[in-house]
Order: sequence, then C-alpha cells, then structure tokens
Amino acid sequence: MRLRHIEIFQAIRQTGSVSAAAQLLHVSQPAVTKVLQHAELQLGFPLFLRVRGKLLPTPEALALESEVEKVTDSLQGVRRLAKALRREPGQSVRIGAIPALALSLLPPAILQWKNDYPDMTCELSSDHSRELVQKLLMREIDLALTLNFSGHPGLTTQVLAGGVLVALASKGYWPPAELSQPLPLADLAGAPLIGLSSADPLAAKLDSYLENVDPPPRVTISVQTYSLARAMVESGAGLTVIDPFTALGASTTTTCIRPLTPPLPINLYALTRADEAPPHMLANLLEIFGHRARELLERL
Repeated sequence: MRLRHIEIFQAIRQTGSVSAAAQLLHVSQPAVTKVLQHAELQLGFPLFLRVRGKLLPTPEALALESEVEKVTDSLQGVRRLAKALRREPGQSVRIGAIPALALSLLPPAILQWKNDYPDMTCELSSDHSRELVQKLLMREIDLALTLNFSGHPGLTTQVLAGGVLVALASKGYWPPAELSQPLPLADLAGAPLIGLSSADPLAAKLDSYLENVDPPPRVTISVQTYSLARAMVESGAGLTVIDPFTALGASTTTTCIRPLTPPLPINLYALTRADEAPPHMLANLLEIFGHRARELLERL
C-alpha cells in the first residue's frame, strides 16, 4: 500500500463512507473512489463491503489496520518534526514540565522571566518524564523540567536544585509532638500507603529505598500523578511519599509534611538537546527556576 492508499483507507474507516472521507480530506468523491479501487487492485482483495449504505471493513482490512496505524503514527511524527524545524529560533520558547512542577514551580517562574522578555512568546505544556524526553528529541519543546532522569546521549542535563522525598499525611495522622521531627523510614513498616503507579520512575526509586523496611508498606490506593496522591491525602485518605514541590502545595489546614530519615534525595533536572545550543534567554529562565526551587525547598 502506498501512503495515499493508507490515507484514504484511514479516512473511510473514520467516516464510514466515500463521500464523508472526501470531505475529510478536501478532495472529490471520484478521487477517493479511484484511489480505493487502485489500492484494492494492488492488494488483490477488497478492503470494504457496502452494507446498508455504509462501507464496512473486510476481515483482510481489519488485519491490516494495526500495521496501517503504525505507519500513520510515524507519518504524523515526521510532520511534527518538519513543523518544528520550520520554526524560526529566537521568537518563542517551548517548555515542558512534569505535572508536579507545572502546577507549583512553573507559573511564578515564567511570570518573573516574562518581565525581562515581555515580547517573547512562551508555549507551556505538561507531561510525564518519558514523554518529555521524546518531545525534546523530536524538537517539539526546547526545555524539559523533571524530577526523574536516568540520562540520554542526545540530551544535556543540568541539576537546578536538590531536595528530599517527604511524607505527606492527613491532619491528625501523626501525634502533634512528632510533627517537628523527621519521619524514620522504619515507621513506614506495614503502613497503608497511597502509592504511585509502578510505571512511574519515582515509584521505582522509592521501592528501592523501602526494600529493607520489614514488613513493607501496604499500597492501598495507587495513583498516576503526584498531584493526585496529594489530593487523596488532602481529602483524608492517609499517607503518601511524594516529591517536596507537590507536597508544599498541599493545604496546611488538612495535611502535615515530614521529611524522611535517612533522607531520600531527589533532584530537579533541566533537559535540553545536546546537538544544539539552547536559546540564550533560557539561561536566565533556568536561573529563576533554580532560585525559586531552592526557596521552596528551604521551607522544609
């Protein structure tokens, strides 16, 4: 199948008719019919059967669909990269951050930075670490902020600040006399815990720290994001171990924070592409990020 065949095939699958596919692709109905017929002639079998006025895929078409989707996804990636390469440098900065940082650190830092660059267009996005790395490599963003990074040959890493994981609990979970003291890691033994999804790098890091805790904490609720873990604690669900930036954004009327002992270190990373110099204005922005991050961490 050629790319044009695949495009017509996908359009008909989405719309269910040749006429609707033609409207979707902004071409004439005869053009769609001609390409479809050519595709079926080359393949040697029909792709669609007309049933009650709609085109339904044949078993052969359904078998092809998963591979066709892979080609379509790859083509969309090429288009995104081409669009990114057309972008003129110096006119805008695209920044991606994990949700924990996008909700706490990013907004005030960007506002402060915009005072120095009022005419600069700034595009912000939020995603998980794995997706941020892919967006950087595909030139869809210029800078990524994350708390989890194990290294990549195509990226340059800068540590902006260093902190520790903290325990966040609902008000009343700990006796008042203990609140000013770090929480011994051993005290998590057998405790019911709001845990992070096993796919999260921070969860894997925490699990390695807790290997010597006996019995291990019991994960009674598992969530996908640090902010959701915080929200569960704020609602009275109990205890979680998360990054300090997310924890410091929790309501002090309903939650309490305690650093762990021994401390479990965590870093704030700024990632840029290794094969090109980042826009010059990012140096000032990273300085602001680092300063604000350290100010927040001092509150612990």
